[in-house]
Amino acid sequence: MTGRTVSFATLGCRLNQVDTQEIQAALEARGFRTVPLDAPADVVLVNTCTVTSRADFSDRQMIHRAVRGRRGARIVVTGCWAQTDPDAVARVRGVDLVVGNADKPRLPDLLEELLARPEDLDPTPRRCVSDIGTERVLAAAPLARINGRSRIFVKIQDGCQHRCAFCIVPFARGPSRSREPKAVLDQIRLLVEGGYPEVVLTGVDLGHYGHDLYPRSSLAALLREMIEIPGLRWVRLSSVLPAYFTPELIELITGSPLIAPHLHIPLQSGSDRVLRRMRRPYTVGMYRRLVERLASAIPALGLGADVIVGFPGETDADFAETRALVEALPFSYLHVFAYSDRRGTEAARLGGHVGARLVTARSRELRGLGQAKSLAFRRGLVGTTRELLVLETRDRQSGHLVGLTGNYVEVVFDGPAGLMRQLVTVRLIGVDGTRTLGELEAPSDL
Repeated sequence: MTGRTVSFATLGCRLNQVDTQEIQAALEARGFRTVPLDAPADVVLVNTCTVTSRADFSDRQMIHRAVRGRRGARIVVTGCWAQTDPDAVARVRGVDLVVGNADKPRLPDLLEELLARPEDLDPTPRRCVSDIGTERVLAAAPLARINGRSRIFVKIQDGCQHRCAFCIVPFARGPSRSREPKAVLDQIRLLVEGGYPEVVLTGVDLGHYGHDLYPRSSLAALLREMIEIPGLRWVRLSSVLPAYFTPELIELITGSPLIAPHLHIPLQSGSDRVLRRMRRPYTVGMYRRLVERLASAIPALGLGADVIVGFPGETDADFAETRALVEALPFSYLHVFAYSDRRGTEAARLGGHVGARLVTARSRELRGLGQAKSLAFRRGLVGTTRELLVLETRDRQSGHLVGLTGNYVEVVFDGPAGLMRQLVTVRLIGVDGTRTLGELEAPSDL
């Protein structure tokens, strides 16, 4: 079968974006051609999220949109909502096929079977949803050159062995599984050869990388091999829990110029009492010591964190501890999430739920603090010269180019379109609200 077309709609986290990228590569290798979501297609594939109840609602809206505009297309739904509640997905009118996360590698065959079957043969959606809890291997990603993106995200790990009280992800993604180092390194070599100087390593529980492999490996061991790849400028890490920062990993992060000076270390709460209720595998003291050590060793470290506000049982004193910790540590940005119940999680069954108005007020207060810390961090960079990767999106306000520094600051500057996807040197000249302004250190002749 050749000449078939497919379009994609992806919801949720960055890992879902990477999964769609891998599905697209596998389908294109089978002869499918990718078209925009609003164009006629043989298949519309919706990759869903289920991290919150609101995410399920967004999934349903996207599926309805795909069904309304289908123009003869078959509607295929995969991802985390398909994995955790396939019956609910199958009940959405117009869905033809439901595929769980464990069955994503089968999508090329499943789509060919679907398209070979007359549309009115059986109106009941087929469900291919295996028990993801039994998965033990993470298959290698399809080796393919990716076009049209400035930054490339490489999944090296999936699933999670933790059971945090608020999180549904282990039930959607299964146990922690790592990709073999050789498969990861081969993929990154191909990407670098294709002109991508930066790769971002992603996973559900990235720091657990290699623990399930035989022989056992680690994130630090993988990074040591990765930074030897010719042409690679930056390796950027996505979220890593505090407990995974081994002495070897800290030495590598603080000592190699190829590890981007940007770390995202989830916090969730600055109260040890709340962290215990959340079943988080660290304490406030552990978190503080790690951040202070990293910040003292890495100049102008870009440091981000996630915080959940209003977790069941969170008191005024608990929130005050969180605020005080955020004030004390050198965060450059903050992701603040207002807690909401997620059916199927332990937290939804806990007592002491915080009122919605109070959650909103606390969230607003913490977001304001995060914005103030971001502004202070960016102002502190004014007058310095930074290398940055130019993105393929322009600043909406000015139409100028936008680049991302190693420490994760977006910089707006004037320059020719030929600089997109290139590394350039820019001097930071000012801060205008949420925008950081720069100018090319040396004019380009492009």
